[in-house]
Amino acid sequence: MMIELGVNIDHVATVRQARRTYEPDPVWAAVEAHLGGADGITVHLREDRRHIQDEDVRRLRELTHIKLNLEMAPTPEMVEIARRIRPEMAMLVPEGRQEITTEGGLDIVAQESKLRETVARLADAGIVVSVFIDADLRQVEAAKRIGAAVCEVHTGPYAHAFHSQGRDPESPAVVKELEALRKAGEAIRDLGMRFNAGHALNYFNVEPVAQLPGVRELHIGHAIVSRAVFVGMREAVREMKALIVAASTLQRRS
Repeated sequence: MMIELGVNIDHVATVRQARRTYEPDPVWAAVEAHLGGADGITVHLREDRRHIQDEDVRRLRELTHIKLNLEMAPTPEMVEIARRIRPEMAMLVPEGRQEITTEGGLDIVAQESKLRETVARLADAGIVVSVFIDADLRQVEAAKRIGAAVCEVHTGPYAHAFHSQGRDPESPAVVKELEALRKAGEAIRDLGMRFNAGHALNYFNVEPVAQLPGVRELHIGHAIVSRAVFVGMREAVREMKALIVAASTLQRRS
């Protein structure tokens, strides 16, 4: 199966909210990303509404024709919003008021009963439920127990190692993080769940992750939006999609 690219457009809304105005429009960004080859659009409706707003999610659902992945904290408010909007996928993530971006995976082990109920309510509305987790086999097993269909593995530690080691994919620190991702992905697939990955991936570090066996989707936002400032959203997405497809094709041939 061909690897897919989900484009997170949160930071298009970040630019808009800096001026509390109406542009740039995340819906327009989603359409341009789709035309550039994106397979899905991700937005994170945060409790503090620092970028994406409720109206953005509603308009994305009504006005675009591309798979929508709603990142959300596992709170009653967000569950009700998701059940009303009905995105194709809802991804449960931890959320902290002071964090700049999501800082780690969801600790499913510590809150299994609560998360099992959340997953059931979302699945009952016909929504595929994903969980954002660290590359930790205990969390993978817990994700299966609560009924998650998809695990998105947190690639932040890998991306940090890649950058700190001078973008050397063969450095021991990078190889260690890639191996952790590979083992997590293998466990996810063995348990019958879909293996996705994302966080801090960019045009320099994405290829080794795209080559991981069985990875289905990569979710990338900040790097694509940053590049789009200079080359446009459609071209930025086209370039990223070409990188990940080429890398995943190479992995299948090897």
